[in-house]
Amino acid sequence: MFHAAIIDPKKTKKIISLLRAEKFIKDFDAGASIFFVGNIRKNNNNKNVTGVTYDAFDRLVIKTFKKIYTEGIKKFKLKKAKVFIEHAKGYVPLGKPSIIIAVSCKHRSEAYQLSRYLIEQIKMRAPIWKKEYYKNQKSEWLKGTAIKI
Repeated sequence: MFHAAIIDPKKTKKIISLLRAEKFIKDFDAGASIFFVGNIRKNNNNKNVTGVTYDAFDRLVIKTFKKIYTEGIKKFKLKKAKVFIEHAKGYVPLGKPSIIIAVSCKHRSEAYQLSRYLIEQIKMRAPIWKKEYYKNQKSEWLKGTAIKI
């Protein structure tokens, strides 16, 4: 089972949610649940960050998340796993979450492997761009990873 969404609070009036993630992956046949929460950190490349704006090609991001999920299930030979992925779009202030990945699997090793695979692949392949804002009132779009076609 799989859920993926790009959450833009200006459009949906909601934010990414650990509670939604927990409800989605709950499975009494699963022995492990893993939650990864990516937060906006205070310092990046020796610059004091106050927040980040994310932009995304929503449909392609969801398609990419689904492809990465399918590849992970196949790679780790998982028969049953639940995955929840939500990524923020728009401005996210310091300390707040920008992405949540939740995974439930029969065994902890499977959950850890799949969770790590998902975040690493998303960072490399998803068409999501970020602009950092700094304490000195400056901002810049960060260099991303080129999408491989």
